[in-house]
Amino acid sequence: MRLVTWNINSVRLRLPLVERLARELDPDVICLQETKCPDEAFPADAIAAFGYPHQRIRGMKNYHGVAILSRLPFRKAGTRDWCGKEDARHAWASFAGGVELHNFYVPSGGDVPDPDANDKFAHKLAFLEEMAAWWGERASPRAKRILVGDLNVAPFENDVWSHKQLLDVVSHTPVEVDGLARVQAAHDWVDAMRRFVPPEERLYTWWSYRARDWRASNRGRRLDHVWVTPPLAKRLKGMHVLDDARDWPKASDHVPVVVDLDL
Repeated sequence: MRLVTWNINSVRLRLPLVERLARELDPDVICLQETKCPDEAFPADAIAAFGYPHQRIRGMKNYHGVAILSRLPFRKAGTRDWCGKEDARHAWASFAGGVELHNFYVPSGGDVPDPDANDKFAHKLAFLEEMAAWWGERASPRAKRILVGDLNVAPFENDVWSHKQLLDVVSHTPVEVDGLARVQAAHDWVDAMRRFVPPEERLYTWWSYRARDWRASNRGRRLDHVWVTPPLAKRLKGMHVLDDARDWPKASDHVPVVVDLDL
């Protein structure tokens, strides 16, 4: 299985980029976040024509939204609401062989890293806490599960361009990193990306639109993640971050992450 996860930042605006991704990388499954599109307006027929007839989408107008697009048929598929909000942040699907895939878009958390002063940051922390509890209830040493998405947390020092300068910036604060660590520990998730790029090396998936030359400044963060449960960790065969996609026309500020598994 070749799996791609990508915060597309509007699927309708960047539909040609989804087609390019499908053509150039030939993935079996594409997981999108921040589709910014209600379900009835999702370009389902166009994407089916790209070769992805099996789709599980959950969207809303102008904000958030996730989609799982697959060449492989689903055995089951669904969505879940978090923190009592219907804000389209999670879709899941299962495949033959018992593999279960979860696609998440964790709240970004706003600009102020203080839950008392910033409701968006409080929501993010609550979301991570609920994720940890939910996965803890479902933990199983035999489960074959994959979790992907824009988790909006850069956990390691080399997941950001400056650990020291970003310690009090939303996405890299200690409280967020601790929250994400609890989610990971709740189901013994393995960080698939860091299996191929050690924590001592820099690894980014997002570069701000504010940079005049994103590649020259290289002030990136790793906000997008791929995790697998231990039974699938030994089946990981490759990973790469398609940073060239940041230069595609009308690019998203995130780039695709590609993972290959031998299933």
